[in-house]
Amino acid sequence: MGSFTIPRLSPRAALALSLALVLATAAVLLWMGRSPGEIRLWHGGKADAGVSQHLTDFYTYSHLVRGVVLYWLLWAAFRGRLSVAARLVIAVLIEGAWEIVQNTPFIVDRYRTQAISPGYGDAVINSAGDMLAAMLGFLAASRLPAWVTVMLLIAVEVVLFRTIGDNLLLSLAMQLYPLEWVSQWQLHR
Repeated sequence: MGSFTIPRLSPRAALALSLALVLATAAVLLWMGRSPGEIRLWHGGKADAGVSQHLTDFYTYSHLVRGVVLYWLLWAAFRGRLSVAARLVIAVLIEGAWEIVQNTPFIVDRYRTQAISPGYGDAVINSAGDMLAAMLGFLAASRLPAWVTVMLLIAVEVVLFRTIGDNLLLSLAMQLYPLEWVSQWQLHR
């Protein structure tokens, strides 16, 4: 018996599949009853009703970071066995799954209990923008030297923390172990 090899996925096919996954995720979110949102390129509010209702906002940068992290995790998991193109599709699939889970009543209610996100709930357009940002982060990590992506990751996390009092690391920590004093600090900063 010969060994089974996974055929290489072309970059063009990977981009097409990834964009199809963005559209499929948007369809699922609409089916779940999520608001389509407004087609505006950017919303610069920090904790107001417009956050997560437009194509991009401050949290879009966290998804860019998540794309970088997904690149590294999938690289470690599939060293040499899957092309960058195939790993991109897997990363977008993971990001789309997270967007769906993130917009379930359980997670929405959990975010809303935090001071930083009292009106939380992603619009479909925002989820699509977040997925595109994760794709961009993944692709950047695949092309840039590792030290550049580490600096990018650190810079984004620091800037988000200083600008809006939240970032990917803090958000994850607060989901796993909410601390009242952190919620109060975010509310009154």
